[in-house]
Amino acid sequence: MKDMEKAAARLLQALQSRERIAIFADYDVDGGASAALLLTWLKQFDLRATLYIPDRIDEGYGPNDEAMHALAQDHSLIICVDCGTLSHGPIAAAAPCDVIVLDHHLGGETLPPALAVVNPNRQDETGDLGYLCAAGVVFMLLVEANRGLRSSGKSPPDLIQLLDLVALATVADVAQLRDLNRAFVRQGLKVMARRARVGITALTDIARMDSAPSAYHLGFLLGPRINAGGRIGQADLGARLLATTDPHEAAALAQRLDVLNTERREIETYVRALASAQAETRPLDGPLVWAAGDGWHPGVVGIVAARLKEATNRPAIVIGFDGDDGKGSGRSINGIDLGSAIARLTAEGLLIKGGGHKMAAGLSLTRAMLEPAMARLGELLAQQGADQAGPADLKLDAALMPSAITVDLIEQLERAGPFGAGAPAPRFALPSVRVAFAKRAGENHLRLTFEDESRGRIDAIAFQAFDGPLGPMLEAHDGAIFHVAGRLEIDTWGGRSKPKLRVEDAVRA
Repeated sequence: MKDMEKAAARLLQALQSRERIAIFADYDVDGGASAALLLTWLKQFDLRATLYIPDRIDEGYGPNDEAMHALAQDHSLIICVDCGTLSHGPIAAAAPCDVIVLDHHLGGETLPPALAVVNPNRQDETGDLGYLCAAGVVFMLLVEANRGLRSSGKSPPDLIQLLDLVALATVADVAQLRDLNRAFVRQGLKVMARRARVGITALTDIARMDSAPSAYHLGFLLGPRINAGGRIGQADLGARLLATTDPHEAAALAQRLDVLNTERREIETYVRALASAQAETRPLDGPLVWAAGDGWHPGVVGIVAARLKEATNRPAIVIGFDGDDGKGSGRSINGIDLGSAIARLTAEGLLIKGGGHKMAAGLSLTRAMLEPAMARLGELLAQQGADQAGPADLKLDAALMPSAITVDLIEQLERAGPFGAGAPAPRFALPSVRVAFAKRAGENHLRLTFEDESRGRIDAIAFQAFDGPLGPMLEAHDGAIFHVAGRLEIDTWGGRSKPKLRVEDAVRA
């Protein structure tokens, strides 16, 4: 990647001269893990860097003039991770302090006045490594820095032990599990299983993970808890948890993040209901689904946008207003580049600021900008064919009978993993089965047991089943025969393991 050698050389210079280094990170898992990578690497040389993560509500995403100027007064090097590629003004405000940007968000036509901008999604990059998250970019910088240390006769830190952080960020940021990312996650899961990082260990324990870590655990159990600090709590909690070496601090931080995650779910449920009702007042078959409301917490608008996207198979934007100022987040569908469309709106002056990547983006605007911006965004997405998408396809890999689903089969499938974005786990159809047991779990999940004609059985779980027609249909089955589709997993409880189906869809036979 361009500027990589320059960035690594400046980092090594700061290390040798024992300079004061500040790390300015985004408030999500990728930003927190990226910061923890640098903090951990520097700590092995007994060099303590300053961590700065902006408050989502008061400061918004990325570097701002005031924070960068203040950091520059006490530091000679600022490293921006998972942000900074579009921060021309704030980076200029840090002068004469040197700034390095380690990012993966889509770059503009010009780069900010930083010493180095290492980003596989710069306009002048080939894009071959464009699938990396920010933690992947940071890891590659440390590889280059270690190379420099070895060439000068010094012994570098063991980077393999840092891959648990890279794996966590890669999965939580929904980066494509291909090529280098696949290697990062596969090895990172092995490192995580050793339980050597006290922060992740404390979080796995509080999340009651009782099996070896998998990509699912990273994306659905650990990631949301780490994100909760940046969404509705103290922005630096996640990064501090990932970087700490104190088991007592780790336990306290993990407990706090778990509580915040519960609060986040309650806020999300409230905003989601309002956003869904509003979105339905507009055509849901257009190129864009959007909703905006007063007081909607900016920490959950991205999650709600993801839910709208999943429900409609359309790009979705959700915006929360505080007075005249709105902050929003968007999620896209495969084949539609939302980040470039948001960048185009910003260049046209229809947004105060905005940016992101193909599948996700953030934006800021005034109330007067709302209707024109959403209309123009719809036009740009329609040019990409967003209004031509039908219902989301459910691609099936094979059909199975319940009696054929064994723990051994699932373990064999898992050895072909890790599975995730760009590398989905196999999805199976179970044809002609009856519901032998159905019971609600929580507010909107459904526990089930399916049975076929030969009395073969499989336990199943349908998450968020009552958010749509799936839950009511299966709960009131009346002995009907269904074709069911889903993915397989191993359910471990009380030391015993058994196969389980995670239901994604069903239809009466």
